[in-house]
Amino acid sequence: MQSMRWDIFCKVIDNHGDLGVCWRLACQLALRGERVRLWIDDAAALRWMAPSGHHGVEVIDWLDPVALRAAVAAPAPDVLVEGFGCEPAPELIARFAQAPGRAWINLEYLSAEPYVERLHGLPSPVFKGPGAGLTKRFFYPGFTPATGGLLREPDLTARREAFDRAAWLAAQQIEWQGGERLVSLFCYEPPALAALLARLEQGPGPTRLLVTAGRATQAVRAALSDEKEPSRTSVVRGALSISYLPHLTQPDFDHLLWSCDLNFVRGEDSWVRALWAGAPFVWQIYPQDDDAHHEKLGAWLDWLGAPPSLRLFHHAWNGFGEGALPALETQGPWLETARDARARLLAQDDLVTQLQKMIGQKS
Repeated sequence: MQSMRWDIFCKVIDNHGDLGVCWRLACQLALRGERVRLWIDDAAALRWMAPSGHHGVEVIDWLDPVALRAAVAAPAPDVLVEGFGCEPAPELIARFAQAPGRAWINLEYLSAEPYVERLHGLPSPVFKGPGAGLTKRFFYPGFTPATGGLLREPDLTARREAFDRAAWLAAQQIEWQGGERLVSLFCYEPPALAALLARLEQGPGPTRLLVTAGRATQAVRAALSDEKEPSRTSVVRGALSISYLPHLTQPDFDHLLWSCDLNFVRGEDSWVRALWAGAPFVWQIYPQDDDAHHEKLGAWLDWLGAPPSLRLFHHAWNGFGEGALPALETQGPWLETARDARARLLAQDDLVTQLQKMIGQKS
């Protein structure tokens, strides 16, 4: 089958989320022999997320007028992927419209809410602007066979099973004692963070908290009133040992999740990667002014089959629960729930496979 030319458009709102998803999508398409251009308005995070780039993926500065003129003069792509409703430049849409038979995909945000199954794959005719007369098609990632699935590399399970936690931790120069519970923290500024740190400090057993760079590190330092020593990479408080991590590449972020007994994640990309890790995890959803995130979180917890303690912890972590944080669990129902979710998802086609099928049907 002849390779196709793909243009993926991404506007950065959250460097780790929108860009993380679009970069993984671009790389997975390239691994399948497709030719990919990733148009992005802020590629700064790729310097640490993917410092070596990826064969078959060309990154283009969306704001570069020279690159824009060159693209308009070049052949139109076979597939245009609009990441999260980001509206590509009108000149590029006009060029795309001149080449009939192309596929225009609107890649939507991930959710477990019922509307995802209803809307996935539906056409959306364009009535005005340079794309008038074309038809977009909605592509909704999701958790059920009636949705577009999740991004997953073909060799993910094999790499996960062959992973050596101790070797990776040593390579990252993370001081870890064998008896310590390992917990990763990738978050915004959760209201219950101070309570979590206090609980871990009190024990009963030793915990090493691996804190990701950026907002998570800033939030932990603020909670501990430790902002005056930003160069310090570790701290010990009672039963809690904290390691502040540098920015990690996408593969090493996956390795972080694989290493830990419990993961705290946020947004979309890390949410999916925590599912593939198969360890218990807590998700911090991006907050919305109208509290629509409450319903979105609830729908996902329903799909997950979250036990009561995990559901209560999510509510408290996301700022709309009452009472104290439930106890953290690394075994028992939390672990069983994570592994069951992963097994269900592995039985479904991954996102890229489904996307290519949709494009093939369109062609």
